[in-house]
Amino acid sequence: MDGYRSFVQPSDFLDKPYVSVSADVVVAEDEETAHELATGYAAWVRSIRTAEGAIEYPTPEQARAFEWRDEDRELVRDRVDTQFVGSPGQVADRLLQLQGATGADELLITTITHDHADRVRSYELLAQEWNWR
Repeated sequence: MDGYRSFVQPSDFLDKPYVSVSADVVVAEDEETAHELATGYAAWVRSIRTAEGAIEYPTPEQARAFEWRDEDRELVRDRVDTQFVGSPGQVADRLLQLQGATGADELLITTITHDHADRVRSYELLAQEWNWR
């Protein structure tokens, strides 16, 4: 971020650098449920990063059936390790840490689960928690 900020030249539209940082999240009422909903993330990311092409986001059962090789795990480790998964309070705490560490002006939140209703609920729970803060 410091490198980006040091090279930005003020303009008529923006007098200082504006930083937007994205975060992949899955929020549920409790941590265990959130981790269950996020089970398919690694397999989905793997499919995007290989020449196989993106797969439909798997159910937790489909994801657990996937046979992982060490190369597969390494291919997706960076994304899986940086996904924020948990209860509304847990995820909001981590997002505040991310914002503080990067000095972000804006957080761009994405969430993906197999079921659309779970994705909507993830956003709802995070929005409720964020408004409370």
